[in-house]
Amino acid sequence: MTYRLKTLSMAMLALGVLCQAQAQGLRVPDATPAPSPVAGKSALAQADYIVAVVNSEPITNTEVMREAQREYQQLLQQRRAPPDIGLLLPEVLEALINRKAQLQTARDTGLRVEESAIDQAELAIAAQNQLDVAELRRRVVREGQSVSQFRGQLSDQILLQRLRERDVESRVRVSEQDIDQFLRDQTSAAPTGDTQINIAQILVAVPESATPQQVDALKLRAQRAQERARKGDDFAALVREFSDAVDQANGGQLGLRNTNRYPDLFVQATAALSVGDVADLVRSPAGFHILKVVEKVRPGAPTMAVTQSHARHILLVPSARLSEAEARRKLSDFKKLVVAQQADFATLARDNSQDGSAAQGGDLGWAGPGMFVPEFEAAMNRLAPGEVSDPLLSRFGLHLIQLLERRKVSLTPEQQREATRAMLREKKLDETYLSWAQDVRARAYVEMREPPQ
Repeated sequence: MTYRLKTLSMAMLALGVLCQAQAQGLRVPDATPAPSPVAGKSALAQADYIVAVVNSEPITNTEVMREAQREYQQLLQQRRAPPDIGLLLPEVLEALINRKAQLQTARDTGLRVEESAIDQAELAIAAQNQLDVAELRRRVVREGQSVSQFRGQLSDQILLQRLRERDVESRVRVSEQDIDQFLRDQTSAAPTGDTQINIAQILVAVPESATPQQVDALKLRAQRAQERARKGDDFAALVREFSDAVDQANGGQLGLRNTNRYPDLFVQATAALSVGDVADLVRSPAGFHILKVVEKVRPGAPTMAVTQSHARHILLVPSARLSEAEARRKLSDFKKLVVAQQADFATLARDNSQDGSAAQGGDLGWAGPGMFVPEFEAAMNRLAPGEVSDPLLSRFGLHLIQLLERRKVSLTPEQQREATRAMLREKKLDETYLSWAQDVRARAYVEMREPPQ
């Protein structure tokens, strides 16, 4: 069993996030939710009647009010200002019309959802919310929804995902020429105020009173530093050896900021460079600057550097012999021992962990974003180096995670192309989906009904 490969399909992982957002109440807020104006939208909210018909399938007032209530509460939980209810209700109704039209298309063309797929989705949502399935169902019922209704929503989400995979994703292609053109455009594009860049510098200072001979000597020193930087010597070590800048912390990095917050000389020198490149020597009134591009972020462009985490874990798999509660208590005891420096995490992992990493003391190696299942990655990302998590439930079992260190690394040219491919594919998917959804909506017979007088 490996934790770097997600056992659910990408569609199911996307479903888990989507269902978590749509099935409201899975993350119960600490405070009682604020009352929604939807519930008090006159006596019409109490009566049920048909507001629209999609190909002979009705949409009722109750459905619209229920969805609007969920949308409203979700916005409150996210601390976002909810829209005026007069604007929210028409949007909710239109979303329900599109949804019903797409579900009908899926069923009419033979798509079906197996019970096992619904079980798997339910398990994934429970794990993401740190619950077992029984507790998830109890919370669903407490919030006024039956388990069968909840599973019906999951079934619909899976069905829609499969429809979109078949009718939308299958149409989208990103060619090598698309990637080449995008990278050329990015290289030639002039930096804007929205572009962000992180530059590391070595400053060889030139005093105002320096003689021409002294300037030549300092320039030669700067050129030696530049040459070594271009050969791949550790830039932070070169900063310590050559730089006269007052602040040499963080390897000479000046920080990720908009280009309009950097000197024009620096922006011009690095405009055409990729992450990891070293610019030609820059002369300013302060002296000679050796500049290296650490990170560059353009609006709408994929990142060319990622943060990697090095972690280790202990996995306990609940079974007939070991209940989930017992496994959680055992991992909590392990954490106390490690924090008190009474036990070594790697030793505990070798002796207790129930996965293939046990022999390496639970070491999972360096991992970039998306290499672990979402619930594991989210917990790991909250840790500081050296910190140990509380016991974490995932679809694989219960984990205890220790973060060892983090680093930011530039993507290789091959990885940059794959990141570009993924970004272009997402953009094309959005465009194709919008066109497809409009087409499905246009082919549906939709009759809007007036409320009863």
